Amino acid sequence: MVNCSRLSVFVALFLLTISWSAQSAAPKKEFYEIRIYHLKNPDQGSRVEKYLKDAYLPAMHRAGIKNIGVFKPVASDTSAGKLIYVLTPLKSLDQLLALPKTLEKDAAYLSAGKDYIDAAYNNPPYARFESIVLESFRDMPVHKLPNLSAPKSERVYELRSYEGHTEKIHRNKVKMFNDGGEVPLFDRLGFNAVFYGSVISGSHMPNLMYMTTFSDKASRDAHWKSFFEDDVWLKLKANPEYQNNVSKNTIFFLYPTDYSDI
Repeated sequence: MVNCSRLSVFVALFLLTISWSAQSAAPKKEFYEIRIYHLKNPDQGSRVEKYLKDAYLPAMHRAGIKNIGVFKPVASDTSAGKLIYVLTPLKSLDQLLALPKTLEKDAAYLSAGKDYIDAAYNNPPYARFESIVLESFRDMPVHKLPNLSAPKSERVYELRSYEGHTEKIHRNKVKMFNDGGEVPLFDRLGFNAVFYGSVISGSHMPNLMYMTTFSDKASRDAHWKSFFEDDVWLKLKANPEYQNNVSKNTIFFLYPTDYSDI
C-alpha cells in the first residue's frame, strides 16, 4: 500500500515538472526597434538605402539577427520619398544596447557602410532619425513573416499606432488585444500580422503599435470590411470594459523594399 503523504508529494512534484516544462517551452517575448529616417532629398534616400542594403542588413544577419524589415511610404502618401522605416526584431533589450559595439567590430560592415558611417558634417546621409522601442504582446510574443505571394512593390503593409489617454487606459487597450481576443481575430481573418508591441520608448507614449500585411490595397480594404462586420469584433467593441481606450489612431501605409527580409 502506497503511503498517502508520499503519493501527494509525488503528484505535486509531477505537476510542478509539467508546469516548468510548459514555461520553458513558451517563447520569450521579443523586442523591436522601429527606426524612422527623415530625408531632405533623393540623394539622402539613396545613401541610406545603400547603407541598409549593403552594410546594415548583412551585418545584422552575421550577428544572428534575422528578418529585418525596410519599408517606404506608398506613393500616394505625402511623406513618400521623405521617410524610410527599419524594423529590427531583437531577443532582448541587452541585444539592442549591444548593437553599436557589435557593429564596430564588424570590418565588412565598416567598409560597406563607410559613406554613411564616416559622412562629413556638411554632407549627412539623413536629416534625423527617430527610434521607437517596443515589447511584444503576450499573445504574439514573436514576429511572423507574412504569407504573401504578390510582388513586394504591390503589397500594402499597414503600421498602426494607438495612443492612450493615460498609462492605465493604454494597458486596457493592450488587454483588449490579449484577453479580449483581437489578436486571434486578426489571425482568423488572415491579416498576416508581423508583430504587435507596446511602446516602451518613443515620442508618442503611451501607445501600442502593430503591423498587418496585404497583397494590395483592395485586399487590405476587404480584410478590414470583414473585420468590422465580424460578430466577435461587434461584441468586443460594445464591451463596457474596453470603452474609450484610444485617444488617437494613426495609420501608416508602407511597402517593403526589394531587399527587405519582411
